Amino acid sequence: MSYLEEIQVKNLDHLGIVAGLIDEIGIVKIINNKLGIDVREKISAGTVVKSILINGLGFVSRPLYLFSQFFQDKAIEKLLRERIKPDYLNDDKIGRVMDELYKYGLNDIFIEVVLEVIKKIKIDLKYSHLDSTSFHLDGEYKREEDKEKQEEEKIIKERPIFIKKGYFRDHRPDLKQCVLDLITSQDGDIPLFVRVGDGNESDKAVFGKVLVEFKKQIKFDSIMVCDSALYGQENLQLIQHLKWITRVPMTIKKAKELVQNIEVEEVKDEDKEKRSDLNLESYTWKEEIVTYGGIKQTWLIVLSEKRQKSDLEKLEKQLSQEEKKSQKFLKEIQSEEFEHPQAARYKLKAINKKLRLLEIKEVELIETYSKKKEKIYKMISLIIKKDEEISRKTKEEGKFILATNLVEENKLEASEILITYKNQQSTERGFRFLKDPLFFTDSFFVGKPERIETMLFLMSLCLLIYNLGQRELRNCLKRVKKAINNQVEKVTLRPTLRWIFQCFQGIHYVILNGVKQIVNLTEERRFILSLLPASCQRYYL
Repeated sequence: MSYLEEIQVKNLDHLGIVAGLIDEIGIVKIINNKLGIDVREKISAGTVVKSILINGLGFVSRPLYLFSQFFQDKAIEKLLRERIKPDYLNDDKIGRVMDELYKYGLNDIFIEVVLEVIKKIKIDLKYSHLDSTSFHLDGEYKREEDKEKQEEEKIIKERPIFIKKGYFRDHRPDLKQCVLDLITSQDGDIPLFVRVGDGNESDKAVFGKVLVEFKKQIKFDSIMVCDSALYGQENLQLIQHLKWITRVPMTIKKAKELVQNIEVEEVKDEDKEKRSDLNLESYTWKEEIVTYGGIKQTWLIVLSEKRQKSDLEKLEKQLSQEEKKSQKFLKEIQSEEFEHPQAARYKLKAINKKLRLLEIKEVELIETYSKKKEKIYKMISLIIKKDEEISRKTKEEGKFILATNLVEENKLEASEILITYKNQQSTERGFRFLKDPLFFTDSFFVGKPERIETMLFLMSLCLLIYNLGQRELRNCLKRVKKAINNQVEKVTLRPTLRWIFQCFQGIHYVILNGVKQIVNLTEERRFILSLLPASCQRYYL
């Protein structure tokens, strides 16, 4: 055997961090306890899930049918801690494990993982955020939608989702889709609850039920934060025993009246510094006690100066565009010949339906004769502004209303309500992560709705691992009061975990004459490892 044949070099890179975070949570043990271990199998279900999560957070965008190729150049024995070969991780094995996960209950497994995270790591659960997004899918996904069969399925088990067209968020109305509901913690954006729904599902119809189910599964006293899709009489009745903050839709008559008639309070000099510290210097507000849907609430009417400026610019642009459009309509209607007065007025009415801020008004209807000596009517008209509508919209610009049922007991400060709602982007960040082209969203080639649900479950576990690692890293940096350089060479206490992953590129697992060692572990990388859980350090040190 030559000298070169005695050397093995495998890539470890950032995957040891991912594997360590999986170990820290105990995902492999949870999966194996749920699905069981068959001694005849070369690889357990828990280890298969671990390998999928490592692949998912490898950021190489490889679909599942190339799964075993992902591990060809990786330190698979080091990462999975078993005598495993890449070809053990074939699509048949992965498919069987995915089917077993679905059969057991994806929600039950995810909840147990979340509870284990909450138990091991102190996460502030005062606020939780709910939102939804859609994932578009290629393929037909035909499935008989017999209502009686659906009801029967609901009695036996929760039915698989329907992949179908619905309200599209991805600008692909031509494709079918499914919906993902996600609840995250405000502290670290940790996913606490996930649910996959039909492609045509309405947020308004399910958000109340999602929150009720969430509180049944995870019993802690959290204030739920949601957008205006939650705010409706039926949902408010459904969640009246929960604590919540949400946005009030402007379609509600009472909301329109308040926005029109109530002036927000001037900021006192002694409050200006406090608001500046909270990054709320451009906001003013006024509180009102309102009863809606039989629930007593605090409504916070908020004015954002930045948003008001932007909205007024948009209003001015809209007015300018309507003026150009109305000039065309005016020329068109004044040049047209009508057989009856009613036809002219019908045409004018149809045109005015296309205008919001302007109106073409009839001045005079002239009776005359055409070249063929036939009686006709021509309309003389002019363009006028809808002053009341423009005034109404001007008063509304920059304003929105937040509502909470925490009125007397546990009453929140207005500034806390506003800050908490602004953190609703917690779920949005999760959706951006899940839809990143480098993530394995491209794996949506699977043919069954059950597999789609399982894939989204696994993707949500990846999000949990990533956000947990990022949270721990940032908290440690804050605790030791040290910063690291980010991708633009500026020091930061809030690096992204993706940047840390990039920093770990080029770390190799080398076996030389039977001696195993990690190479390219610099002092900077060692310092970063010292900020992460011990389970991550074990893969490198």
